[in-house]
Amino acid sequence: MSFLQDLSFFSMGMWSIGAGALGAAALALLLANTDVFLSKSQKATLEYLEDIDLKTLGKEPRTFKAKELWEKNGAVIMAVRRPGCFLCREEAADLSSLKPKLDELGVPLYAVVKEQIRTEVQDFQPYFKGEIFLDEKKKFYGPQRRKMMFMGFIRLGVWYNFFRARNGGFSGNLEGEGFILGGVFVVGSGKQGILLEHREKEFGDKVNPVSVLEAARKIQPQTLAMETK
Repeated sequence: MSFLQDLSFFSMGMWSIGAGALGAAALALLLANTDVFLSKSQKATLEYLEDIDLKTLGKEPRTFKAKELWEKNGAVIMAVRRPGCFLCREEAADLSSLKPKLDELGVPLYAVVKEQIRTEVQDFQPYFKGEIFLDEKKKFYGPQRRKMMFMGFIRLGVWYNFFRARNGGFSGNLEGEGFILGGVFVVGSGKQGILLEHREKEFGDKVNPVSVLEAARKIQPQTLAMETK
């Protein structure tokens, strides 16, 4: 009888441990799909962006200050998380679909990458219809650099983004660093300021193209801005 009691207590104990582990896993999954553990973003200032060093990707690289990109006509700038990522390629294609309207407004479209690996940037170019520059110090991914690690793979929003991009026909590879989150900026000409700042909160968190276009329409070319003073 004592043996049966011990066996019963043992079974109940194992069941309790199993239920507790299952409950802990469910709680972890629930919390992972909230914003509780997401890296907090810090908004960039115009002065911060202006002082960033960028490098051209041609045969004779030239280093220049980022403010050259928007000084005269403003700019739309994508900070690419990883050129080989199919989610980044999807967002690049979305932004590139705005290119005709941006051209009408006289607003250029640019992208920055944080590394140049083999043909990754070249392979990204078909998806992105603007010039691409290298941000070696990863400043466009700051001021407070944010990362999403493996928690991203248990977020329902990320899986939704995966399926959306795959269904859209996008594919990619695993080359390069892909945990530092990117974003999109719309910057006005001269000292007009940052008109839109989208920070990627999870893999595949795209900017709204409508919001990009609305912000771009607010840009005053430098000559016009000077005339209205």
